[in-house]
This record gives sequence, structure tokens and C-alpha cells, in this order.
Amino acid sequence: MKRRDFIKNSAAMATIAILPACATQESEAPKPKRLRTAHIGVGNMGAEDLKAVSSHPMVDVTALVDVDATALAAAQKLHPNAKTFADYREMFKAMADQIDAVIVSTPDHTHAPASIMAMKLDKPVYCQKPLTHHVSEAREMAKIAKEKNLVTQMGIQVHSFYDYMLATHLIQSGIIGKVSTVRAWSPKNWGYDGEIPEGSDPIPETLDWNLWLGTSAERPYKEGIYHPGNWRKLVDYGCGTLGDMGVHIFDTPYNALALDVPETIKTECRAPNGFGYPENNVVTYEFPGTQYTADKLTWIWYDGPGAPSAHEDLSLPNGEELPEQGAMFMGEKGKLLLPHFMELPRLIIDGEYRELDIAQYEKDYNLVKPAERSYEKESVLHYHQFVDTCLGKTTCTAPFSYAARLTETILLGVIAGRFPNQTLHWDREAAQFAEAEANQYLDSPYRKF
Repeated sequence: MKRRDFIKNSAAMATIAILPACATQESEAPKPKRLRTAHIGVGNMGAEDLKAVSSHPMVDVTALVDVDATALAAAQKLHPNAKTFADYREMFKAMADQIDAVIVSTPDHTHAPASIMAMKLDKPVYCQKPLTHHVSEAREMAKIAKEKNLVTQMGIQVHSFYDYMLATHLIQSGIIGKVSTVRAWSPKNWGYDGEIPEGSDPIPETLDWNLWLGTSAERPYKEGIYHPGNWRKLVDYGCGTLGDMGVHIFDTPYNALALDVPETIKTECRAPNGFGYPENNVVTYEFPGTQYTADKLTWIWYDGPGAPSAHEDLSLPNGEELPEQGAMFMGEKGKLLLPHFMELPRLIIDGEYRELDIAQYEKDYNLVKPAERSYEKESVLHYHQFVDTCLGKTTCTAPFSYAARLTETILLGVIAGRFPNQTLHWDREAAQFAEAEANQYLDSPYRKF
């Protein structure tokens, strides 16, 4: 099944829905007093998403969906009044008119199919990062969200953290002048350089393997290879370390510098094997300039064991070691180090740390530092922002209009990994590479399941 046919079928389902009052970001219709949510994917990160969304006092968890019966049972214990399903399509058929918003927390390859179906039913969507598995899907999701004026949010919780908002204001204030280069890194290893598994294993009774595969190609089940934890490493389902940690670490520089999509991309990595992503990657992007950058911006991403590679841009005062993960902005006046995560940005001028008048920035930009710093307490802010926007009380800061561009940028680097050491040229308006052989990876057929 082609992706466009899937979208057409999703649109046909929309006739069964009764539009919720909170469907659009700017709707003049009365907002609901409470928000009824459906959660697609409730294991692992999905369980965390469920916990965070349901912690909002105005949320009623109405539906739970998962292809893994064990994960589904655990979620239902916490929300016994919610109806449960293995197949999100059946959930929409059965109770679309009883749902106000949808949270999608599945592996990457199911993000777009589930989200598009929800949006075609006029449902606001909170979708985990990266927004999609393919560039074409990211553009389609942004298009639908805009046409329907839907409340949307990508699950990139650190977007709402104090440190990252502070760093954004510091950069945009011109504290290091116009930025010419960003270097970002993570030593995480969501790659797979091993042998491609052969044969098959018995499918666990608690897992619906057909539904887990969803729109992706048919493949035999192998224990420990795909579900529940290693799919990020594999090209059919995840987006590697770049699509996992890269989204988080790219977000603040991307937002602060007001970037669009890149003009060129080159990935240094091993030759592709069609199954797993390379374990080590260096991705170089060239972006058109913005008001916060030089005429061109160079962005270098390092991932995998040992990342980042040594470079003078990454030297720290007093011979200090770099934080395990983070980003460095190189500007006309100095450097700004942004560790990942929950550490304050650090200003470096002429090879020395300089004090920041943080209190003044907090005052100028109405920033409030949480009294107690913890991931659990701060991460809920992003989820609650989505809920409150659905209820008409605020506005989402990572809607699909933003998230799709960031995701497209990430995915272009993933595609470049199929052409090691070759510079690819991206035409934003045409949504095509100049190198025709790369365009086949912008989309893929949807399996009928």
C-alpha cells in the first residue's frame, strides 16, 4: 500500500468522528473542561508519556493501545476505566467520538501512520520524537496539522526545560555574536554493526507481531532483535542515535538560531548494510544563514562510542573534559557550551569562563528557575503544555510546524549515511535531492496489514 493510499483511507475514517471542542489551536468553539486522551503505545517510553499526561488534573485516560499484552495490562492496572485495544485502527473505529486528543508513543515507523489517522479524525496529537521515520511523512503531518489548525506537540521534553530556554535567550541576545559553527555530540550507540540475523524464533503469545510491524515490510520475528528495546538501531524501524539523542541535542541550537532545513549534508560512517545503522557517525550540515548566524552555518554532529572527535572548537578552559553529551556554539565573540542536560550553559571568551548575569536574563525574558531541579518535575511541563493548549489555556512550543522541520533535518542526515562521505544537496522547495539515487529514501511503501 502506498503512503498516499494509507492517508486517503485515513481520511475516509474521518466521517465517523464527532469533532471535539479542542480540535484546533485557535478554535472559537467552547473548550472542554476536561480532556479525554487515547494513548497509542504504553510500554517503555509510552508508559512514561502516559504517566506524565495523566498527571494533569484535567485529563481522563479513555483508551489504551498496545500490541504487547503485557504492557497493555500494566497500563490498565493504572487506568482501569480505560478501554484497551491491540490495534489503533480498531480503537478509532470503536470510540473516535469519545476521544479529545491522542498521544503516540510507538516505535518511529508507526508515528506517522497512527498520527495521520488521528489528525484525519480532527484529533490533536502529541507524538514522540523523532516526529516521523521518513521526510515525506514529516511534511505530510505538518501539512495536515496546518490545514486543520490542530493542536500538536512533538515529545521533546527538554524543549521546555529552564536550561535550554536560557541558552536560547543567551544566543539570541548576541552574547557570542553571530554563530558560524555548532558542534554537537552523543556517545550513545543506537547503531548495529553485527551480523544480520537469520531464521526466526517463536513469537511470544503476548505480542501481536503483525501489528508491531504495522506498515513496515514483512519480517520474521527474532527474539531480542526488534521488540521491545533494539528497534532504534535498525533502518526499518528507528533512526539511529541521530534520530534519538540528536533530536534532543539539536533542538536548542536549531530553535535558538532560527534554522530551516540544510542545503548540504555529508555523513562519514561505514558502508550501509541495509539492516542496521552505523555505530559511529559524523554528520556535517551546511545551513543558509539567519539573523543569528554568519552567512552560512556549519553544523557537525558526532555519535557513537568515543564521540566526539577531538577538535580545537571543543577545547575547554583549564583542560576540563567535555560533558558526556552536549553542543558548542562558536560565535564572533566567543563560545557557548550547552551540556545535555540540566546543566547551565557556560560562556567562554578568550579561552576562559565568564560569569553570566543570569538574574538579568530571567527578568528580561520572564524565565523562572524551578525551585527543585529534577527531570521528573520539569519534563511534565511539556506534556501539560499540550493538555493546556487543548483546553485553550496556552500555546504549544514544539508544534508540528516546528517539529517537522527539525525532524526533516535529522532524517536528511540519516539518509546521507547511505552514501558515506558523499555530499548530498537538498532542494527545500522541491523536497528532493540533486542526487537522484538518494530520493528513494524519502519515502517507502506502506504494507497492508
